[in-house]
Amino acid sequence: MIKRVFDFIFALLSLIILFPILFLIAVIITLNSKGSALFIQERVGQHNKPFNIYKFRTMYVKSQKKGLLTIGDHDARVTKFGYFLRKYKIDEFPQLLNIIKGDMSFVGPRPELRYYVNFYKPEDLIIYNLKPGITGLASLKYRNEVELLKKADDPEAYFITTIIPDKLRYNKLYLKKRNFFFDLKLILITIFRVIFR
Repeated sequence: MIKRVFDFIFALLSLIILFPILFLIAVIITLNSKGSALFIQERVGQHNKPFNIYKFRTMYVKSQKKGLLTIGDHDARVTKFGYFLRKYKIDEFPQLLNIIKGDMSFVGPRPELRYYVNFYKPEDLIIYNLKPGITGLASLKYRNEVELLKKADDPEAYFITTIIPDKLRYNKLYLKKRNFFFDLKLILITIFRVIFR
């Protein structure tokens, strides 16, 4: 209950305070390339149920048809302004709406696509006892995931066989260690790393 109250209040306050900046970003996105300012995609959430995640669009329209993974910081599908948004994780800000709706939390396992969840083992689904989060242990460990994929001979296979199992290990560790103050610590670490990356 404490976590939900914290999430709702701070997500709402953040959205109100940042609204002028977020509106300006939305305008720039639509001027920078054709398409909506928001990117909406179905992900797997708490209790293994689907929900729509909100992000600022950083790719050209219909780029998802060319692959589900983003490979490297200079993926040709990413717009010029999209590079900036991704670098400072600004593209994640619309997920404040997901938090307000109750789909997500500030801290938790990152919500994955159903395609990749299908590679999980039955015992891995325990992580869906939690709401997915904007940040978490696995997110911090793999904050440069796109660069790791770029170095792999087969990015898709590397993601499925190496990154997914390791992320699950970190998410299960969070499941054991989670508490309000641990969440605050992860939020502060995330902010520090985004600012001083």
